[in-house]
Amino acid sequence: MTRDNNQYQKRQQRLKEKIDARIAAAQQERGIVMVFTGNGKGKTTAAFGTVTRAIGHGQRVCVIQFIKGTWENGEKNLLEKNGVEFHVMGTGFTWETQNRETDTHACQSVWQHALRLLSDPSIQLIVLDELTYMVSYGYLELSEVLTALKQRPANQSVIITGRGCHRELLEFADTVTEMRPVKHAFDAGIKAQRGIDW
Repeated sequence: MTRDNNQYQKRQQRLKEKIDARIAAAQQERGIVMVFTGNGKGKTTAAFGTVTRAIGHGQRVCVIQFIKGTWENGEKNLLEKNGVEFHVMGTGFTWETQNRETDTHACQSVWQHALRLLSDPSIQLIVLDELTYMVSYGYLELSEVLTALKQRPANQSVIITGRGCHRELLEFADTVTEMRPVKHAFDAGIKAQRGIDW
């Protein structure tokens, strides 16, 4: 038992030294860009987990939701009460409207709010939920999005969510997480549920 414990201690000490060295090397302090992408469930949920963390630390947070409709949203219900500013595109899923002109106009309208927020140094975190679709559908110019991200205040962090993130956004981001589907209840015919899916 003692020998196993000694080996365990040595292994943990080596691990601690590696982690301590990485922490010591990370000296920059600035806002970061995070991308949550991939075909799996949980991208927006992960973003809202980070929003909750930021609010818990007294930070100012704003959310721009592309491709979300005006239906009830559990995260919005809770977070607005805690000071989170929301701007929702409001047209819903583009396959519902089936009108490129209307969708583009709605996207451009909410993007103006995003531009205002991305230039406000009092905001520590902005979520651009489902932004990836706006770029891939051509509702927003990639160059305009990258310019806004590059010109944002130095200590402001941004989370971008959505499938099929453009490679230039992936390259620009500081942290990229890809959600991979393994199994989903919806594929087995189970309806989306309040409190779980919305």
